[in-house]
Amino acid sequence: MLRGHIALGDRIGQESERLIKSGRLVPDELANELIKERLQEPDTRSGIILDGYPRTTNQAEVLLGFLPVYGFRPAVVHLMVDYEIIVARLSGRRQCPVCGTLYSLRTKPPKSAGICDLDGTPLVTREDDRESVIRERLGQYEVQTRPVLEFFRDTGVPMIEVDAANAAPEGISSQILGELSAAGIIGKIDFSCVEQGRT
Repeated sequence: MLRGHIALGDRIGQESERLIKSGRLVPDELANELIKERLQEPDTRSGIILDGYPRTTNQAEVLLGFLPVYGFRPAVVHLMVDYEIIVARLSGRRQCPVCGTLYSLRTKPPKSAGICDLDGTPLVTREDDRESVIRERLGQYEVQTRPVLEFFRDTGVPMIEVDAANAAPEGISSQILGELSAAGIIGKIDFSCVEQGRT
């Protein structure tokens, strides 16, 4: 959502871009406002996945306050990965500035080094994928976001914790879907479809 505003170049986008480039988080009020607006769109009726929100206990409290209004039952998925692995993964990402395709130098490199497979454009490192910015965000995570996990535990929100450091994406998906189903958040899952990549 923030990237959409950045692309538009509106007030929210300009402020967000400045904060993101410096590795800082957007203010709670702005993040809460964006989520509330987005939840009013028709395509959210069947459910939502929030990635990167909430990041503070204030945001978490606000979220739990307005989710019932829209008929949502929350669950938290916590992907646990060592910080050095996170730094290596994110700082190794490259993006095509034209089509937006993401590459990983380690797991999904372009066919020609530094060039987009789709349109031949030189790849770039996003501002928020610079190592110094990543480490700043991880530092903020420890101070602001880790308490959010404790907040959700204390309020009884179903918590799914996944060791995602070395697990295959399919295994991670299966664990998450299985636990969401067991908690009654989603319907029963046909895991033969999951294994065949048809979820």
